Amino acid sequence: MLATIPNARIWLCTTPTDMRRSYNGLSALVKNHLHQNPLSGDLFVFINRKRTHMKALYFEHGGYCIWAKRLEQGTFAAPRSAQKSEPMSWAKLKCLLEGIDVKIIKQRLRYSRAF
Repeated sequence: MLATIPNARIWLCTTPTDMRRSYNGLSALVKNHLHQNPLSGDLFVFINRKRTHMKALYFEHGGYCIWAKRLEQGTFAAPRSAQKSEPMSWAKLKCLLEGIDVKIIKQRLRYSRAF
């Protein structure tokens, strides 16, 4: 399982991605398509057109890391939107990995401290 990375934001690429891409291809996609910095330490999640494969790219102090998951049955409940990417929380990523559709589930309001 993918361990939580402290202080990392999660970005879900909402357009389908070719899963043959590796470190260089995914980092170029982050830079050119999502207009983000792939060296920021954020986690970038990509899903293929059939929604059966997922890859996550992030940069640690030593270099790039890729985490991949292939479903043998079923699909990921990834949202499609007009935006190229959308931010996610660790809870939503966990739900996505477990096959839970977050569009159906309603999250209750919680206290958040204003800074």
